[in-house]
Amino acid sequence: MSAIDLLHNAVFFILAIGILVTFHEFGHYWVARSLGIKVLRFSVGFGKPLYIWRKKKGDDEIEYVIAAIPLGGYVKMLDEREAPVDETELARAFNRQPIMNRIAVVAAGPLFNFLLAIALYWLVFINGVDGLKPVIGQPVAGSIAEQAGFSDADEVLSVGNTDVNTWQAFRLALIDYGIDGGLLKITVSTADQMIAVRELSIGDRHLLNSNADVIEQLGFKRWNPDIPAVLGGVTEIGAAKKAGLMQNDLIMAVDGETINNWEHLVEIIKSSPGKGLEFLVRRDDTELFLTVIPEERKIDDLVTGYVGTYPAIPDEVKDKTKIHIDYTVGQAFAKSLEKTWNMSALTLRVLGKMLLGEAALENISGPITIATYAGITASISVITYLSFLAMISVSLGVLNLLPIPMLDGGHLFYYLIELVKGSPVSEKFEEIGQQIGLTLLLMLMALAIFNDIQRLIN
Repeated sequence: MSAIDLLHNAVFFILAIGILVTFHEFGHYWVARSLGIKVLRFSVGFGKPLYIWRKKKGDDEIEYVIAAIPLGGYVKMLDEREAPVDETELARAFNRQPIMNRIAVVAAGPLFNFLLAIALYWLVFINGVDGLKPVIGQPVAGSIAEQAGFSDADEVLSVGNTDVNTWQAFRLALIDYGIDGGLLKITVSTADQMIAVRELSIGDRHLLNSNADVIEQLGFKRWNPDIPAVLGGVTEIGAAKKAGLMQNDLIMAVDGETINNWEHLVEIIKSSPGKGLEFLVRRDDTELFLTVIPEERKIDDLVTGYVGTYPAIPDEVKDKTKIHIDYTVGQAFAKSLEKTWNMSALTLRVLGKMLLGEAALENISGPITIATYAGITASISVITYLSFLAMISVSLGVLNLLPIPMLDGGHLFYYLIELVKGSPVSEKFEEIGQQIGLTLLLMLMALAIFNDIQRLIN
């Protein structure tokens, strides 16, 4: 990855974290101020302040900070546990607030993450959704999909009780219904337009115990029609862009071997990671040679090549493979609520599977992977980047509600105990909890960064 790519990813990662943290902390800030609690500082980032400004809010002067480490933030409120409080302001100290007020302030951070996700998904849906139809190619021989009777050009209509209209929705539905194993009913429209129900026998397999895509694990393939090797475009980051390939280029041959169709080209690229390939290209009325070196991508133990291109799809194939879904304002809002709820529930279920040892810890991603995806999604389109932000905002909201000390959910857990026993937990209990929480978070961060490094190495 070039220095420009790294800078590109870093910029959009910092932008993403800045937006998510600001909304999260603004939730704490806004509810605290609304309840009359005195706020002293609003910080985006940790560590050394890079920029500080102060602003009067009523009788209060609040310090706003942008700090050096952009991996979180905090809202500092008046609190006797941190510093002496003037007697005239005791009623505005956080620790003197009724328990329901404290719960409201703490819960507001994750809540604002969910509200942000709803708003972002609404923007995505109001702009319409472009996707690939869930049309299946001939499944892998001997796979679960083949055993279930799936055939070439089956179009998936529903998975379980969930209607499916895009390939991505198909993938998410397989994870949602399939992580518990068992028998999964999938309704399809066959190549001859007949409705059929396929029964996918997942059994006691744990689909998330592998890094492999769930689609590949089950033996599904996307339907690949026979189309010419004409480039519909190249991604901003990738070997194709570096080599000078352009939209509408016709790839006539690779290393002297005539290219029959797009699938043929893909197979050659996938089988040549890191190897210089000489492309014979027709561009308008000119033929030229370009050297393309496919980058390496490791999936399980298989290393394949990729260059960052996508095909030009003929209109008749587009009708079969692509879909555009428009939503009214109301439909988009309803869809954003549904999407946020479903992603939250799925995140919780995946975390539960990890705790039970039924999902690989390698699925946990850290800042390097998130930065990479921030850069990739920003390269594709603004809407794709907004969808990425929404997904991360949901994850941040869910994770912060976990009953782990030092997270918002840990504080809410203390308040739940206080509601039951009628008095706050002891300082010793809270101190021990903070130490446990810090240890767990450091271990989680170390695991996430280790996974990131492993992905880079692979």
